[in-house]
Amino acid sequence: MAVLEIDGLEKSYGAVRALDGVSFNVPGGEIFGFVGSNGAGKTTTMRIILGVLRGDGGQVRWNGTPVDLSVRKRIGYMPEERGLYPRMKVGEQLVYLARLHGMDVAEATASMEHWTEVLGVSERRHDEVDKLSLGNQQRVQLAAALVHDPEILVLDEPFSGLDPVAVAVMSDVLRGQAAKGVPVIFSSHQLELVERLCDRVGIVKSGRLVALGTTDELRTTERLQWELGLADGDLTGTWPGVTVTAQGDHTWLVEADSRAAAQAVLASAVSQATVTQFAPVRPSLTDLFQDVVSETEEGSDA
Repeated sequence: MAVLEIDGLEKSYGAVRALDGVSFNVPGGEIFGFVGSNGAGKTTTMRIILGVLRGDGGQVRWNGTPVDLSVRKRIGYMPEERGLYPRMKVGEQLVYLARLHGMDVAEATASMEHWTEVLGVSERRHDEVDKLSLGNQQRVQLAAALVHDPEILVLDEPFSGLDPVAVAVMSDVLRGQAAKGVPVIFSSHQLELVERLCDRVGIVKSGRLVALGTTDELRTTERLQWELGLADGDLTGTWPGVTVTAQGDHTWLVEADSRAAAQAVLASAVSQATVTQFAPVRPSLTDLFQDVVSETEEGSDA
């Protein structure tokens, strides 16, 4: 299986350590969410993958071979900033970009027509980019990343400024690319979307990868938690290895060392009142992010 490897990337700007040994890999067919506060190192990492920046250390490999110009031509990149020619018409621009990646006119035109149709901007092919809404510019930006049929996708904040319909369209496109075996990396501050869409997530803080895994792995806590609801009455009693905290009217949070201990609480609750709810509680990706990333982290990627 094809794999994009990011191995020990380092980058400094003077005294500022932008990247400090960042390592992860993205196999073909996986959607990888790369999240962190502004200035954490996401954009710097992506720019090194693209060769826009040179790292001070570490390596980027595709299928075990260092990424060179020939590989970079096969990467679809979507920068956070607008990377399009504002006075150039949408269709002409996409054909031009596809041809820069080696497509002939017929292939480039067919690809432009396909992606503008899929992304809902086919009626704007003859409009200049700066005449489009910000949301439609974002759709065209994604089309520019896809138009040359890339083997790798690297997208910096692709969902920024999109309405819910456009978010759904773009999500479907990324799933479709992954289904074709393309490794997809994207950064986003929309953590609920990352949690829903990504196979794995990496959280970067101050240039270091501080958490990495599937969303289920990242959300797993050492102490198991359940929310217990009763239709009436109160929950009374004590149980070994269990902490019970009242959450509101007839609702309790049960923290237990084991599932067996939690089941003992449930059995006791059933004998005391009518149980309306006994559901596992796990932290969301947003909760996890707030735990591992300092709120005082400021600035932006260089």
